[in-house]
Amino acid sequence: MIHILFLLALVFSFSSTSHASNNDFCVADLKGPEGPSGYPCKPPNTLSADDFTFKNFTPGNTSNPFKISFILASVHNFPAVNGGDISAGRIDIEEGGSAPMHTHPGGSEVLMMVTGVITVGIITPSHVFVKELKPGHCFFIPQGVMHFLLNSGKGRATVFASYSSANPRLHVFDILAFGNNLPSSIVSQTTLINVPEVKRLKNIFGGTN
Repeated sequence: MIHILFLLALVFSFSSTSHASNNDFCVADLKGPEGPSGYPCKPPNTLSADDFTFKNFTPGNTSNPFKISFILASVHNFPAVNGGDISAGRIDIEEGGSAPMHTHPGGSEVLMMVTGVITVGIITPSHVFVKELKPGHCFFIPQGVMHFLLNSGKGRATVFASYSSANPRLHVFDILAFGNNLPSSIVSQTTLINVPEVKRLKNIFGGTN
């Protein structure tokens, strides 16, 4: 029986291993299908150093209601992280701006404060943890937990983030709640926000009805 259990565990470990752990690396072929372990690999002899380089970590456009720019280097635009259980982000928030309530269902997050002052909060069913971050501070956000960022200082704040997934995904509460085509009466009834305000928010986030 012990031998059978050992063999089953060994088979499971092989079946759950990603492309990247079977090879030195697995740069994604984005033309192929995406599976549980990522995309298929490009042939190594077709690669160059550019395939391992992400060149778009410059500040993005903050002209939006939240005064924020979020640049994510994930497998979909940085194929080198395919199967590597890692990705990165750059967050720039103008004075008075915020990253609204959101989750990353695909991975945990570590924030690394670069410039400015940020107030970060994570919210669970039983606890709320809020902390002011300054340059040199790091903060851990568990996978799937609701959280937010506020620029609580003067001038622009910049934060870099790392994620424990090549595709951490992003679910923003405001967009989910008000960027849809549900009738405003239903949204109002389920959020306790009056219908005129729901319609105003739908107009901001591209919702209809």
